[in-house]
Amino acid sequence: MGEQDWLAERFENNRTRLRAVAYRMLGSPSEADDAVQEAWLRLSRSGANGVENLGGWLTTVVARVCLDMLRSRKSRREEPLPARLSEPIVGHEEGTDPEREVLLADSVGSALLVVLQTLAPAERVAFVLHDMFAVPFDEIAPIVGRSPAAARQLASRARRRVQGSSTVPDADGNRKREIVDAFLAASRGGDFGALLAVLDPDVVLRVDRAAAKVGAPSEVRGAAAVAETFSGRARAAQPALVNGLPGLVWAPGGRPRMIFGFTIAGGRIVAIDLIADRERIRQLDLSILSG
Repeated sequence: MGEQDWLAERFENNRTRLRAVAYRMLGSPSEADDAVQEAWLRLSRSGANGVENLGGWLTTVVARVCLDMLRSRKSRREEPLPARLSEPIVGHEEGTDPEREVLLADSVGSALLVVLQTLAPAERVAFVLHDMFAVPFDEIAPIVGRSPAAARQLASRARRRVQGSSTVPDADGNRKREIVDAFLAASRGGDFGALLAVLDPDVVLRVDRAAAKVGAPSEVRGAAAVAETFSGRARAAQPALVNGLPGLVWAPGGRPRMIFGFTIAGGRIVAIDLIADRERIRQLDLSILSG
């Protein structure tokens, strides 16, 4: 195996973590992919000679790239693309307990990303690296150009902002799994009232183009209309983790053909995303659960 092949293999082993870091910092799937790609370009140019901890080195590179992107965005007064469950990014590493992964994934939901967008770039980087990835402050300090004590203060300020926000989602991942399970049971049983009970009055059903081609409406709004859409259906759907988040999958013959992604807030489903595009499904980290 040549050096470039070896580097590529090592990089791929770290890709899931790097994308997670970048997404938490940037809140945009496409920008997160750009940051990870830039880290690969820098690695491929410089090589790994003298790098003892490649994962840590790559995390530092991605963090610096993200910090530059955040500062550039701020100077142009741009906002990131809104986080959508239909573009999930969080994955679980091999060997991780799927049930625990639900709890971890909840901490980076769309609502939290909205809060993170209000932080100054250096605050966001310090908070994400330390509180979400346990990177020590003496490693964060050179990334943000501060002393370890100052980096600690940045993370502390960010933490207070996050904890003080009313938009941080419920961290009870088990509860969200229960809500998805209740939706599935009500859908299979044609229990219209039970469906209404788990749906927010303003719930929206969004359907990608591939799913729309087989007859599904591109969008349905309102609890009654969404409940009518699913009542007596989804009989073949199975519980799943979709990039670490509770969801459903239709997988005839063991081949995933449609993904159901759920956005849950306040104990109710506020959005459902149906994904049938084969390439998009292929890129998802999917774990079918017993149910």
